[in-house]
This record gives sequence, structure tokens and C-alpha cells, in this order.
Amino acid sequence: MIKKLVWHKVLENKNELPNGRVMTVTAGHKGICLTHFEGKYYALENSCPHQGGPLGEGSIENNMLRCPWHGWDFQPCGGSAEGFEDGLPSFDLKIEGDAIFVGIEEEAPHEPTISDVMVETMVNWGVNRVFGMVGHSNLGFADALRRQEEKGNLKFIGIRHEGAAAFASSAYGKLTGKPAACFAIAGPGSTNMFTGLWDAKVDRAPILALTGQVATQVMGTGNFQEVDLVRAFNTVAEFNHRVEQNSKHSELMAMAIKNAILRRDVSHLTFPDEVQELPLENNEQAITSKGRLTPMTIAPPKESFDRALSMLNSAKRPVIIVGHGARFHMDEITRFAEKIKSPILTTFKGKGLISDSHPLGCGVLGRSGTPVASWFMNESDLLLVIGASFSNHTGITPKKPTIQIDFDPLALSKFHEIDAAVWGEISVTMNMLNDQLTMLDNKVDHMEEISTRWRIWRTEKQKRLLEDRGKGVSSIAVFDALNKVAPEDAIMCVDVGNNAYSLGRYFESKKHTFLMSGYLGSIGFAFPAAMGAWSAVGTDRPIIAVAGDGGFCQYLAEMTTAVKYNMPIKLVLLNNSELGKISKEQRAGEFDVWKTSLVNPNFAEYATNCGALGIRVEKKEDLESAMQKIIDHNGPALLDIICDVNLI
Repeated sequence: MIKKLVWHKVLENKNELPNGRVMTVTAGHKGICLTHFEGKYYALENSCPHQGGPLGEGSIENNMLRCPWHGWDFQPCGGSAEGFEDGLPSFDLKIEGDAIFVGIEEEAPHEPTISDVMVETMVNWGVNRVFGMVGHSNLGFADALRRQEEKGNLKFIGIRHEGAAAFASSAYGKLTGKPAACFAIAGPGSTNMFTGLWDAKVDRAPILALTGQVATQVMGTGNFQEVDLVRAFNTVAEFNHRVEQNSKHSELMAMAIKNAILRRDVSHLTFPDEVQELPLENNEQAITSKGRLTPMTIAPPKESFDRALSMLNSAKRPVIIVGHGARFHMDEITRFAEKIKSPILTTFKGKGLISDSHPLGCGVLGRSGTPVASWFMNESDLLLVIGASFSNHTGITPKKPTIQIDFDPLALSKFHEIDAAVWGEISVTMNMLNDQLTMLDNKVDHMEEISTRWRIWRTEKQKRLLEDRGKGVSSIAVFDALNKVAPEDAIMCVDVGNNAYSLGRYFESKKHTFLMSGYLGSIGFAFPAAMGAWSAVGTDRPIIAVAGDGGFCQYLAEMTTAVKYNMPIKLVLLNNSELGKISKEQRAGEFDVWKTSLVNPNFAEYATNCGALGIRVEKKEDLESAMQKIIDHNGPALLDIICDVNLI
């Protein structure tokens, strides 16, 4: 059957290609080497038959078209190789006016591939956000992602560094409880994702890592960008597999996502280059999650629940401490706290789970916290700890009788003996406690005391606000202004360093949600995390990133990503030209302060050059108005604040 010839305009003006020159053009999906030789134009196969060299990047030398990769010669007017049979196919060409058209056979309809069924399965399971970089070893899978994006089934965000892709996906998982995917090429693209993947792993956020891989036949030969990714990912990925030609492809993708969701961990799939475009066999279909995920609403064992109930009935001054693991259960926890008039303290990772304006809210406990929270922990006669990990940073005392509730049995009594360790889904457990608690008359109503402690702390903050050494704006002034300006439902993405400590201590939460690199404590988290938050909520909620100059510089180029996708991220940048947290630790350890100074660009001008709004502030009195300008800006914006490194 004679196939239909389709004509494609490949060059608007033939004069763009001078006589004696070649260039690469595209007809449909076909790469063409367009030549101009002795006054005539010719269309040849663009790929050299030996190593695939792009002939359109070659040159005409001694009346021959020379391959740019290994110097093989072909006739520029027809594609033959003198004395050899490995010539180049040619294509029909016509000129209309000044435009050049190339005729190629009509493309056959796309046949579904292994990548297609795996991406469709991924979408069916709700993984519809992908952060990554397309490259030579993942092109087949990327093409399947493209087809799903064109159908409106997923959003692909092309980043500038794969580490940012992993951080963004980690933040998405922390915010939503669902996995996003990060996507990279073989070798360095994949290894660049490790820090963000570890961040997700240690903070128990579901995440899916998808990596290209060199062809299987060259594995173990020292091939370009060859890294054994299954071995490399063994330490970080709970589910870790290479996709093979005979894999059960939709089931493999489903298992990867199921492991990420249920284990709240990293799943990794790597795709050898030769597998990605293989056609489907046996009419394999994409599967859905229907009937494949069990409900997690398990009730606690009777003996541990009864012990906790007895302790709560007896306590007069119980205090509730909530961590990041309680973030999806705060309605039930708050309802119980209101019943017993108990203060609610949070870990730093749990900041914002209850508003600081709530009558029972006491802010953050620990090194990034307030004296309000530590006061009530010390005055309590019982600690009810929910979804928290007892890190040193938080400083939950082991000297008080303690009930711990967690959905992960390995988190219970992890560091020391707990009086009542209760394993159960948090909402179910809290509802049971609320229904069965009988002793209320013996409980102290803490509300007036909480109000008093907040008045004392806010008075102290006003005193600190007056501090000014003439060396830049103080951190408390930054967060005092942010308290006044930030929308009360903003998602706040926090970096690591003194900026984070000051935010935890001075910024008073309302309906805010906070995202941070918790257990890993990785500098550079905030801005990529803001991109992940944007991918989850779009413009439904404002997004504010808070970072120091050291942290932002880790992923400085992602400002261009925010501009490309018009992400309305607002970055509040505390710029003190120093790794101030490290200087502080050196002094505390009685070391010399060494190698912590930084040389910075003008970050406001940098943001402007990227296409965002950039504003620099050097005086406290300019803070609030400048901050309001970036909040009001329709698009990404950066506020570069020159800060005093010692006023934190």
C-alpha cells in the first residue's frame, strides 16, 4: 500500500541556508539534514548510519558532507557514500516562494508502549504532579508523560536542578499526604535527587522517584553516565526496582505507589533506555487503585488505650503536644483539648497545627519555640504526645508521665520508656478518648493562664523589637512585619538556619501551614518546597518562602522556574552575608569563627533579571510596605532584607 506523502514547511526563507552549508530541520517528528550545494537544496536523513551523529551539525568540505562525530563523508546532493553501501536516505523537497517543504510518509498512529501503560497507571493512582528534567536516557518515558499532560491528566514542572525536583516532591507529600513524582536521567541526574529523597524519607512523606537508565546491554562496561541505580537507591528507597521487558508493568507501577502511600516512604523505578518505547504485549491495561488500598482507620489495642484513659482521667493539668504526624487529625485533637481545657503545644515541624490565637494554643516547644510552650510543659502533670518523635530539638521532657499516640508502632517508645504507648490511627483514637473520658471536674481550666503567658511573651517581643545596632534589620523586626502582612491562610515554606529559629519563635501562626526539612535539616529546602506547594494548591492559597542567603543560593536558578510557570511564590530573604547558624555553633563550641562569610549578589536585582519582582530593604521602617508590595504582586517576588546576623 502506498503511504500518503505529507508536506512540512521546514524553512520559512531558503536564504537562511547559504550555499555550501547544512542545517538540521524537523518535518513532523522526523529530523532532516537540509543541504544547500551548488545552488540546489536537498533533504537527507539527519542521523549518520554509524553512530547516529547529527549530520545537520556537520559541514561540507571538499564537496562532501562530513559527519560531525567521526568524519564519514556523504554526497551532499543525494546522500551516497562513495565506494560504500551505507549511504543516506533522501526525501522529497519542494520550494514555494521562499519557503522550503519536505515530504515524508504519513506517520502511523501511535502504538501504546510500556511507558504509556505505566504513566496511565500512575495517573489512575492519583500521582499527577511530576517535577523533573528531560534528557537523553529518559526520552521514551518523557514522551508518555507528555501524552498524559496533553490530555490534561497531569502537570509536568520542568526544573533547573534535580535536587529541587526531589525537594518539591517531598514538600508536596508533606502537604497533601499523597506522592508526587520526581524525574531524572541516568547517572548524575538521578544522584542529584538523593538529598530531597532523604528529606522525604526521614520526614515520612510519600514520594515516587522515576529515573532513566542506560541500555541494559552496556551496564557494567563503564558506559557514559552508567550508575547502577538499583544499588545506588537501596539505601533511600523502600521500594526499588528496575523495569524489564517482561515485567508486569502496570502492577509494578501500582506497587511502587502503594508502597509510597502506605509506608510513607520513597519508591523508585528505573527505566532502561531500550525498554521505554517497547510496544505493549498481551493487551496489558493500566490499573486503578480501586480495591487496592486498605483503610488505615485502625483502633488501638484495648490494654494500652485503657491505660491512657485511666491516666487522663486522673490528671489535673494534662498538656497536649502535637507533631507533624498529627497534621491531618487536628479537628479531633482540638475538640478533645477543648473538652478538657488542655493547652496544645506543637513541635517545630508541627508549627501552625493550632493557631497561636486559639485560646488553648501555646506555640512551639523547644529550641525554635516560645517560653509559653515550655512553661506549660513544665507545669503539667501529664503529657499527651501525638504524632511527634521526641527529637532533641523539641525537648519533650522524659520526667513527666506520658501518653504517646502514633500510627507507626516503631515510633512508639523509640527513645525511652513511655507510660502508655498507644498504637492507632490518630483520629480514631482521639474520638474514642473523647467519647470515653469521664473525669472532667478535676481538670484545671488553663485558658486564663495561657492568655497571661502570651501577654508576658508579647511584652518581651516588643522589647526585643527595639534592638538596633545599625548593622541591618533584626530578625524579630522581619517576622513582626510578616505577622502583620502575611495572609492568614498562607503556606509557609521554611529553610534551615537562624531564619528558621527566628520564625519559630517570633512568627505567630493563624491558619498557616508550615513546611520544612525536619529530621534531615537540609539547607536549600524552602524555595523548591514552595514550588511543590504551588503545584498542590495553585492560586487557592498564598505561598511564602522564608530563607537565608545561604539556603536560597543552593537553588538560586529555580527563580527562573517560578517565572516560567508564573508561580506566585513570595520569598522573604534574610540576607546577612554569613552562614550565621554555623558561626553561632562555632562560638558555642569555643571554636574560631571560620569560613562562614558569604559573597552575595544583589538578590533583588537578580530576581528582576529573572523576570520576577525584586525589592531590597536595608531599614526597619521600610519593611512593612515593601513586604506588602511583594505579597500583592501578581507573580513570583523576592524581598531581599539586609539583616544583622547577631539580632536573631
